[in-house]
Amino acid sequence: MSDLIKTTAEQRSRNVVLRLEKIDRIFNQGPDQLEILKSVDLEIHQGEIVALVGPSGAGKSTLLQIAGLLEKPDGGLVSIGGKRSTDLSDLARTEMRRNHIGFVYQYHHLLPEFSALENVVMPQMINGLKQPEAEERGLELLRCLGLEKRADHRPARLSGGEQQRVAIARALANVPDVLFADEPTGNLDPHTADTVFGMLMALVRETGLASLIATHNPELARQMDRVVTLRDGHLIELDRAELS
Repeated sequence: MSDLIKTTAEQRSRNVVLRLEKIDRIFNQGPDQLEILKSVDLEIHQGEIVALVGPSGAGKSTLLQIAGLLEKPDGGLVSIGGKRSTDLSDLARTEMRRNHIGFVYQYHHLLPEFSALENVVMPQMINGLKQPEAEERGLELLRCLGLEKRADHRPARLSGGEQQRVAIARALANVPDVLFADEPTGNLDPHTADTVFGMLMALVRETGLASLIATHNPELARQMDRVVTLRDGHLIELDRAELS
């Protein structure tokens, strides 16, 4: 893998990248209050991939939104790279997301009027990188995901698996410290899902990211370093044997 993508072990330590402390999230439903997250604690280290499993409605997406600074908790602290983010201004939170966080969603959300490469280049240029450097990194990311020959194709000319691989490249374009993925292969057939997930895991391993990946697929969850789930709002670590 190119030095544009790979970070050496000497550059990456096993520091805690993501820390959630006593996270609470409550939704009001008329006169009732629904406690989605109850005093959730979680630490993820550099180079660690954690699976977040559980039934629909358990709060997985809410937890990802809060950890990714897209939503504020009702209580508790979120720290990324040792910096507390809970009390930051909206502008500072936006800057932290842009510089330190990558997202991959179930649907790729690519811009249809731009090519695969342009979709990967744009977030880098928004972040201040000059176009030649952004294109060089974008092409290298697409190459790592087997898409170098599809770089000039717009999303409509790509398969579902190819579109999701472009979304992964885009999420990694600004060299984030932590990657969040919410059912990143949920819209793909089983064979394509396995291929895309394998590429995602390989790239995450090579770059040494901290990653939290929500999935309903127990086979995918077993491939990660740890598995956690939400039960009645509480975060619990699972043994792989408990997956079914």
